[in-house]
Amino acid sequence: MNKNPQIESIDQVQETLKQQLYIADRSLATAIFLALKLGKPLFLEGEAGVGKTEIAKVLAAMLNRQLIRLQCYEGLDVNTAVYEWNYTRQMLEIRLLEAAGRVDEQTALRKIFGPEFLLKRPLLQAIEQVNGIEPVLLVDELDRADEEFEAFLLEILSDFQVTVPEIGTIKAAQPPVVVITSNRTREIHDALKRRCLYHWIDYPSFEKEYGIVLAKVPQAPERLAREVVHFVQELRGEDLYKLPGVAETLDWIAALVALDREDLSDEVINDTLGVLLKYQDDIQHVQGAVAQRIMANAKNR
Repeated sequence: MNKNPQIESIDQVQETLKQQLYIADRSLATAIFLALKLGKPLFLEGEAGVGKTEIAKVLAAMLNRQLIRLQCYEGLDVNTAVYEWNYTRQMLEIRLLEAAGRVDEQTALRKIFGPEFLLKRPLLQAIEQVNGIEPVLLVDELDRADEEFEAFLLEILSDFQVTVPEIGTIKAAQPPVVVITSNRTREIHDALKRRCLYHWIDYPSFEKEYGIVLAKVPQAPERLAREVVHFVQELRGEDLYKLPGVAETLDWIAALVALDREDLSDEVINDTLGVLLKYQDDIQHVQGAVAQRIMANAKNR
């Protein structure tokens, strides 16, 4: 990451995040502040839906930088993440050269392997930069990628340069701001973690989640917002296959507002559980007695 003179304090980070409707506790604001000041990638782990990806989006808006996102998945390779050649355009150029009667092999090779035929993928885009301003690079859900790609990413983070054999080495004038996220479906190697500042984002407290709901869905009645957050907080104590994250809380409260609800009821909970929970076994577990018990506790708080 590049030093940013605009960020002067942890309090400023926390306040600026709040202006972007991201409610961050001081430990997260400290991690972001230090990552920016020390020029280190920020590695965020936590359950799905707790706001890891949103950090990169908010940082890009906060710093007025371009956001470049690399979504990781099994089988991700260099061609998808860094660069590949535009083979269709290269073939067309060869045909045009042949038609013009100029088929000198060396000239043709230099022509079709020029920068204009290079398809730049997220990592190369982040290194090249736009208008000389380093972007925010989000490497999202790194745990879904193969270990081979993780090793390649480690090399990129070490030097922030890419060598294209036909063109040469492309090096970042200033390293981009880097945010890496993981849902911890597998462990990320220590070698990569050592190059980053680490922060675990947990499920939020009631006060924090309630503040997030009011910030993100301001049209929600306060009574409904309190009952929903209490319900979700207690629901996370159940033995479910996939606990709802903050993203699901926001989806649920938005759905209830769309239904013009002022408070929770057995009927509306059972009708809308598919917004909050994503597995049928979890829905069946909660519907009925469990939902009634949790709703009663939510209303009594």
